[in-house]
Amino acid sequence: MRRDHDIVLFGATGFTGGLTARYLAGRLPAGARWALAGRDRGKLEDVRERVAAAAPGSPVPDLLVADVADPASVRRLAASTRAVASTVGPYAVHGEPLVAACAAEGTDYLDLCGEPEFVDRMYAEHHAAAVESGARIVHACGFDSVPHDLGALFTVQRLPEGVPLHVEGFVRAQGAPSGGTLHSLVGAFAEPGRALAAARRRRALEGTVPGRRVRVDRRGLPRTRLARGWTLPLPTLDPRVVVRSAAASERYGPDFTYGHYAAFRRPVSAVAAAAGAGGLLAAARVPAL
Repeated sequence: MRRDHDIVLFGATGFTGGLTARYLAGRLPAGARWALAGRDRGKLEDVRERVAAAAPGSPVPDLLVADVADPASVRRLAASTRAVASTVGPYAVHGEPLVAACAAEGTDYLDLCGEPEFVDRMYAEHHAAAVESGARIVHACGFDSVPHDLGALFTVQRLPEGVPLHVEGFVRAQGAPSGGTLHSLVGAFAEPGRALAAARRRRALEGTVPGRRVRVDRRGLPRTRLARGWTLPLPTLDPRVVVRSAAASERYGPDFTYGHYAAFRRPVSAVAAAAGAGGLLAAARVPAL
């Protein structure tokens, strides 16, 4: 169907949104019809100016004012484009109106979400509507899960076919979380019961893979067998994305398991990471903190 835009970036005035806007501006083909969307038109104009300076000659984006607190504005945004990329988080707080609008309008949707509760809840609430309208709802794009998902597929393609497979992924990284990531973590830790309830609801709706088994291996591994170091299980969305891909392809074999771990060179680093996560979990359960 004919839409005003090929893609709209929602949340363009945020930190990640600004990075995404510059990336798109430098790579969109000539003649692409795109737009920047957010609550504040003045800030959107600033982003458009920075994008034009960083990528001269790139297609000039339109500006769309939309706010998740105004569902009608979000619905108009979804109806105006073929696809929406959202960087508005925490998604558990701000994400559902856009997913609902895209599912209703048949608009493809993708985000950077790493929040399991939100992903499961959106499946339970809007999957049926998306199937009916033809919308494709894709979470955890970009850095969050794609390297692990593609890494597992790369490995599986080099293993025998038609046999049980067990793959382990080890992650070693440096850096600090952004403000949005920290808010998402605190929100998830504050009410872990919601995530469990959403996961159970999705499992009941999704069912199992006929004739095959795919699952996340949550066993702890005190030492990595690939390199010198220590590991901790990573309870992130990433292993669930890998297993979801395994459920969609028989190439992963009749019985596929995937383990996902953080790797540390020194045991003291592993202990510090576990203590930090435990402290954040405890603090997030106390409203005053």
